[in-house]
Amino acid sequence: MFDHIGIKVRDLQASAAFYSAVLAPLGHVRGYADETSVGFGPAAAPSLWLYACEVPVGPGSHIALRATSAAQVEHFHRAALLAGGRDNGAPGPRPHYSPTYFAAFVIDPDGNNVEAVVP
Repeated sequence: MFDHIGIKVRDLQASAAFYSAVLAPLGHVRGYADETSVGFGPAAAPSLWLYACEVPVGPGSHIALRATSAAQVEHFHRAALLAGGRDNGAPGPRPHYSPTYFAAFVIDPDGNNVEAVVP
């Protein structure tokens, strides 16, 4: 359904560093960047965009990123914590979502809840 999504961030460089670290385990890279935005995703097709915002950002959004294995989810979670994210749900099964759902949740520097999931 979605081609891409964008979120506003207070510190573009700090958020770009955070997302570079947490998206690498999922196979995504930093793509286009300028002084106001940075895109991440497959090398030629960024699908997550960070936009610099000088005014306070509102309550955080929820972003779920698809992983291909439980190991990727675990690596994502570890990388996020090392990059300054806060734990919001350790890697593990979430059978209340579906029998095969395996996910981890972290809070990014701007208060967004970021999830890596094997649905």
